[in-house]
Amino acid sequence: MKEPAAILEAVQSQSNWLATTLRDLVLVESPSDNKPAVDEAVRLVANLAKSAGGRVKLHRQKLFGDVLEVQFNAVRFGPADSPRKPILLLGHLDTVWPLGTLRTMPWRKHDGRLYGPGVLDMKSGVAMALAAIRALKQLGIHRPITLLLNSDEEVGSPASRPITERLALASAAVLVLEPAQGLACKTARKGVGDYKLHVTGVASHSGVDFASGHSAILELARLLQTVAGFTKPSVGRTVNPGVISGGTRANVIAQHAFAEVDVRIARASDAARVDKLFRSLRCADPRCSLTVTGGINRPPMERRPGTVALYKQARKLAAELGFQLDEAASGGGSDGNFTAALGVPTLDGLGAVGEGAHAAHESILIDHLVPRTALLAALLANL
Repeated sequence: MKEPAAILEAVQSQSNWLATTLRDLVLVESPSDNKPAVDEAVRLVANLAKSAGGRVKLHRQKLFGDVLEVQFNAVRFGPADSPRKPILLLGHLDTVWPLGTLRTMPWRKHDGRLYGPGVLDMKSGVAMALAAIRALKQLGIHRPITLLLNSDEEVGSPASRPITERLALASAAVLVLEPAQGLACKTARKGVGDYKLHVTGVASHSGVDFASGHSAILELARLLQTVAGFTKPSVGRTVNPGVISGGTRANVIAQHAFAEVDVRIARASDAARVDKLFRSLRCADPRCSLTVTGGINRPPMERRPGTVALYKQARKLAAELGFQLDEAASGGGSDGNFTAALGVPTLDGLGAVGEGAHAAHESILIDHLVPRTALLAALLANL
C-alpha cells in the first residue's frame, strides 16, 4: 500500500500542470452535437495521455440520422501483460454548452473558484484523472488503468454505451470522474427515461366547423394528467412532462400535439412497471390516436455491496489525506449507471467540487482540486 501522504505530495507537484491543463480543456468548447469540436478535445486529451505514457485507441464514429456519434478515447496505462484487471476511469468530454459560450462565460479565476463552460461537468474530472496518473508514474506505481472518455454522455450515450459496458466487464472496478455532490461521492443514482407522446386528432376551423374537430391538444392535456399520476415518491419515481407542443393557429382545432416526458426511477425493478404504464395509455376521444415512443435509457445505479466496499475504501483514504468523504444519492444519471447495472463495483462523483453544472455560474472550488485528485490517485494505487 502506498502511503497517502506520499501520493498527496506527488499530486501537489502536479498542481500547476493540473490548472493549466484544465484551462486548456475548457478553452476547447465541445458541445455534444458538434463532432469537429468534440474531436478537437479528444485530440488534446489523446496527446496529453501519450505524454503520460498511454497507448491511445480511438473508436471513430460517424453521423447517422438524428443521432450524433463522435470519437471515444480509450487510453490504457500499465504493463500490457499484467495479470491484474484494470481499474476503469470513466468520464466524458462533451458538454451542454454551444460553441461561442466562452464569450459570455469566459474562463476566469475569481474568489477561490475557476469558471467556464464545462469546467465542473466535467473537464475538471478529466484533468484530475490525468494528473493522478502522472503522480503515480512519478512515484513509480504501476497498475493497469483504463481511461475511457466518451463524447455523447450529455445526450444519453447512444453510441458509447456498448464500449463502456465492454470495458467495464473487463475491469475490477469503475471510478467515475463526474463532479461530487456537495463534498460527497455518489453511491447511488436514479435511472433515466425519456418518453414521447404524439397525439393525432382531426383538424377543423374552430369558428366555421367546430363540431367536426377533435383536438389533439385537449386529448394530450387529459393524458398528461394521467401521466403526472405515475409519480410515486415512495419508490423513488418521478415523472415530469417537460416539453409540450401542438397546433398551428388559434382558429384551427389542433390535429397534432406532442409531449416529452422525463422519468426517474430508483430501482431497476421499476423499469418494467413504468413502461407498462406508458404503453397502456389510451385516448378518451375515439377519433384521436396516440403513439408512445422512448423508454428507460439509463438503468439506475443502486447502492450495492461492491459500491459500498469501494466507498469505504475511499472514505478511509480520504481521512488519511485529511478530509471527510461522505456519500450521497443523485437524481441524475451518468455512464456509471451502465457499469453499476452490470454488477461491476462502481463509485461515482470522484471529480471536482463545485456548483452550477449546466448553469451560467458553473464553477469549481480550487482548494479541493489537489486533495480530490490525491484521493483518486490513492484509490488507483491501493485497489
